[in-house]
Amino acid sequence: MRKHVMTREEREIDEATATLLTIDPHLAPYRSELKRRITARVNREKILTLDTMSLPDFASGHEYFGLHLKNNEWILREWAPNATSICLIGDMTDWRESAAFRMERINDDGVWEIRLPSNRMNHGDHYRLRLHWTDGEGDRIPAYARRVVQDRSTLIFNAQVWTPPSPYRWKSSGHLRQSSPLYLYEAHVGMAQEEETIGTYREFTDRILPRIENAGYNAVQLMAIQEHPYYGSFGYQVSNYFAASSRFGTPEELKELVDTAHGMGLRVIMDLIHSHGASNEVEGLSRFDGTVYQYFHAPPRGIHPAWDSRCFDYGKHQVLHFLLSNCRFWLDEYHLDGFRFDGITSMLYLDHGLNRVFSSYEDYFGDGVDDDALVYLALANMLIHEVNPDAVTIAEDVSGMPGLAIPLSKGGTGFDYRFAMGIPDYWTKLVKEVPDEHWPTGHVWHELNNRRKNEKSISYCESHDQALVGDQTLIFRLIGSAMYDHMKTDDNHGDVDRGIALHKLIRLITLATAGDGYLNFMGNEFGHPEWIDFPRPGNNWSYRYARRQWHLADDPGLKYHFLGRFDHDMIELAKNHGLQGFQPLHLLHEKSDDKIIAFQRGDLLFVFNFHPTSSYNHYRFTAPPGEYAILLDSDAPRYGGHGRIDISKHHFTTPHHGENSISLYLPTRTALVLAPVPAI
Repeated sequence: MRKHVMTREEREIDEATATLLTIDPHLAPYRSELKRRITARVNREKILTLDTMSLPDFASGHEYFGLHLKNNEWILREWAPNATSICLIGDMTDWRESAAFRMERINDDGVWEIRLPSNRMNHGDHYRLRLHWTDGEGDRIPAYARRVVQDRSTLIFNAQVWTPPSPYRWKSSGHLRQSSPLYLYEAHVGMAQEEETIGTYREFTDRILPRIENAGYNAVQLMAIQEHPYYGSFGYQVSNYFAASSRFGTPEELKELVDTAHGMGLRVIMDLIHSHGASNEVEGLSRFDGTVYQYFHAPPRGIHPAWDSRCFDYGKHQVLHFLLSNCRFWLDEYHLDGFRFDGITSMLYLDHGLNRVFSSYEDYFGDGVDDDALVYLALANMLIHEVNPDAVTIAEDVSGMPGLAIPLSKGGTGFDYRFAMGIPDYWTKLVKEVPDEHWPTGHVWHELNNRRKNEKSISYCESHDQALVGDQTLIFRLIGSAMYDHMKTDDNHGDVDRGIALHKLIRLITLATAGDGYLNFMGNEFGHPEWIDFPRPGNNWSYRYARRQWHLADDPGLKYHFLGRFDHDMIELAKNHGLQGFQPLHLLHEKSDDKIIAFQRGDLLFVFNFHPTSSYNHYRFTAPPGEYAILLDSDAPRYGGHGRIDISKHHFTTPHHGENSISLYLPTRTALVLAPVPAI
């Protein structure tokens, strides 16, 4: 019997599997399953590309489908296999069906096409498709529409012809080179303004980008860019995947935003919603051609029970074509620098991870995992990094699925980073349920460092999730109603003093222990008060809480600017000393009774006293030998503190019980960062 000779492909699959097991030995019992997953991705890529083209070539559906003006001719194509006839309707037809605007089915796969002279449609015209199927009909916005607008009086959405006479001309050369670590500023264009209205791309460019640059962040994570019919969904109920939301402005204005950010050295990363789709039928993809299973699974699997949305069928060739083309489109058209993939937990598990505690590796394998979703995510990462090797991909997954942020060549799914989503949940639980005199510092340390060591991660103490109505930001949980009347600099209210002190400590220790990046939601850096609540019937369609009150941070008579200044200085400290990335953490001292945590990262010493009432005059702990100076003092008056530390004083380690140790004065609710003084 002849011995099987492994092909190059089989060897690469075996090597990738072996590498992943070396990275995470706990996966050893699942070797065959891991190999099967990698093989499924390789085979799916071969099927999609027919082994004759590259994956980026395959992911160019946006150049074929949708509306295009080529050689003085309009060409519109759509995929609708169940349709029996399709007609283009709009301003050019007086919204009536016309034989001259009827589409033709051009293949057995269900692709329809119409070609029109260039003078039959004009820039700004509104249009739709009217589809007919065996037992019904309906108006639909083309799936690949690049511009979708809402009529302000009727609130009806339509596609819009968009061929401006002066297309945007890029000033920067293109995408920014990858810079690690990431200091992400999560932002929502619409609510980034002070007025009680919807902000615009232009306002964000002019007013907010300079704030982000000045705050020290190096990347902007933009929410709600893909068009969504309901503003209050925060952009997570997408209807039109290729259309930048017109409620914020024009495509040219979004391009100007990205271009301006690049000129400031800011990368622009977009929330990409491929985990589900809006259930809207006219505006969205649901029942696009009359079937419930065209882009999505048929019910019940195709209905998300918690989000009332539709769940993509990642096993279907045409769906992968649509989603992968969507990834490439945003990179090509808007020069974006990457994506935060939303809702990955919902994609990965057939039960969407709802009401589940992922406590063992068994949870990551078996019949409950959507293998097609895993294959799609791996292909998306492959595509994105082939189109732009400097692009960044971030996985938002709460389950802890191993291998998400490990390269494809090493058996992983290929994301560059994953969010450390347990950290904000932990801070919320701690602040909400445990008086700070009982905070377990040992458990705090564990939770801050509880991440997969061989996968890059981004930490944060709060994002937009914690700021939504029904929840509270950290600062509001810490201070409560005293924020309304006691934030003046000359008002020494106890609750405000406590909240500001702990807010600084929580943010600093989260940043200082972060693996490879840090995230902040806009306004939280200066302790923005209150919650986020979009206009809805329950608040009489008010925009009062769907905005950011920047004047609070700009007013020297209020305490908010202290927090903003501290946030800036801790970000600069982290960048200047290269804290994130490969700088390991060494716990030097932790004592829960004293509420003290001290650790070393790189050349810096971080010392935290979380105790609400106990200050320590000569607190001693083991430290690397040398002379140290204080670089950052959370109790400094410039940060709204009490100025109890003499930062001009240097501190020396001395022998103590056979070890080098340092003795410091540690006031209540204070953090110190010390650096060694170079020898002369």
